[in-house]
Amino acid sequence: MKLLVVEDDETTRTYIAKGFAEEGWTVDQAGDGREGMFLASSGEYDAIVLDRMLPEMEGLKVLAGLRATGINTPVIILSALDAVDERIKGLKQGGDDYLCKPFSFAELLVRVEILIRRGNTAQEKTQIKVDNLTMKLLSHQVFLEGGEVALQPREFQLLRYLLEHQGQVISRTLLFEAVWGYHFDPGSNLIDVHVAKLRKKLDRCGGKGLIHTIRGVGYVLRGSSS
Repeated sequence: MKLLVVEDDETTRTYIAKGFAEEGWTVDQAGDGREGMFLASSGEYDAIVLDRMLPEMEGLKVLAGLRATGINTPVIILSALDAVDERIKGLKQGGDDYLCKPFSFAELLVRVEILIRRGNTAQEKTQIKVDNLTMKLLSHQVFLEGGEVALQPREFQLLRYLLEHQGQVISRTLLFEAVWGYHFDPGSNLIDVHVAKLRKKLDRCGGKGLIHTIRGVGYVLRGSSS
């Protein structure tokens, strides 16, 4: 694996590079945004650790430039700016993860590994299956027992999120964020209504018992093996 570390603080940069090298990674380093942009533009890295406050070119400008030129290398932003608004800003600019300073190297390593794994999975995955249900991601179709289930776009997104986290209890707060893009609880029964409609459609087509309500918490989708 090959990593690029773009960080102006030499102590921090060397610490990260040394840690990844000890784990068997090949690591290149850049001490400012312009050099980081130049190296990252090669597209030869498996992941990039990117500081935000860089000389020559600010970290988010580096990130925006990479995304604009089609470089989709996973990027984890490393920053002392830890406010929620700052983290959201970083992710909206194209960051795949955001880790605040001070940080633990062990956590950084795990997060980078997850980003790479997630990227590989996303490239390969075109459908999700559980029992007799198949969701085709490219065509936005859902099939149960061989027949197509007609879903509204929001129902499709809801089912996809539950499928991607099958076996895990998903809270209403998480569903609001992931499916509706809300970062607050609107205090309505919006989710319950959509889940009820989705469950009814699945039940009618042979998918009875896939979605379970966990009272006071949220929902979980369970197949026969989860």
